Amino acid sequence: MTDLYYDMRGSGPVLLVLPGGAGHPMGFDRMTDALADRFTVVTCDPLGLAHGRLGEPVGEQRVEDWSDRALQVLDEVLPEGESAYVLGTSSGAIASLDLLARHPGRLRHVVAHEPPCVGVLPDGARQQAAFQEVYDVYRAAGLRAAGARLGAVLSGAEPVQEAGEPQPLTREQELGSPMALFLAHVLTSFTAYDPDLAALTASPARLTLAAGADSRGQLLHRTAQFLSRHTGSGFVEFPGGHVGVAEHPADFAGLLAETLVPVGDSQAPYTT
Repeated sequence: MTDLYYDMRGSGPVLLVLPGGAGHPMGFDRMTDALADRFTVVTCDPLGLAHGRLGEPVGEQRVEDWSDRALQVLDEVLPEGESAYVLGTSSGAIASLDLLARHPGRLRHVVAHEPPCVGVLPDGARQQAAFQEVYDVYRAAGLRAAGARLGAVLSGAEPVQEAGEPQPLTREQELGSPMALFLAHVLTSFTAYDPDLAALTASPARLTLAAGADSRGQLLHRTAQFLSRHTGSGFVEFPGGHVGVAEHPADFAGLLAETLVPVGDSQAPYTT
């Protein structure tokens, strides 16, 4: 797939948004609306799921492909010589780290919210194996059972055995569900991604790791803190948990704007 799928709204400096999951920007509209008076918000949809391609075949996804598409979007919307702000969440946060490591010259400041690149942790191999188990549960028992197992992995809780008969999805059902596509084609490849810590540390563009306040003590909060310490980057807690963008869109947007461009910054975008 070579076509680029994205939405633009607002005016001001370019803010590239890379959603998580399978890249479908569901739940992002209220946050991006709140930012549109300060930024030109460009929301990527790497698989085109919100642009008519839901239901079409999807192959195994690679982090590098997502970041390459993000760069191509920037090349379309960003004048030569200018740089963009970036927000990446979950799997989109992993893509944002890869984009920053490989193409720092096009970026100004990246906020990576709860990237699940858990292999960096001292117990990373065990955590990656846990995500592989989520995939196995999805294939064997279906979406609900895999969702419960994924929640247990993220929270550190003991997995609860789902009652009832396993309900694996048909191929047609899978292609019609962004969550199923994430479990089938994104989860294991993205959680196996090994970020280039040296490149992130040396990048001339600013990096801030972020996690939800409600995620304290959980796996991805710990991952974000680890990456912050080992790259010398900032760390910020955002409202809500892993999906704080949807839970607290206005507060999330306000803190994001202040994190990207602090008050008094000479390059501050429009403010209300």
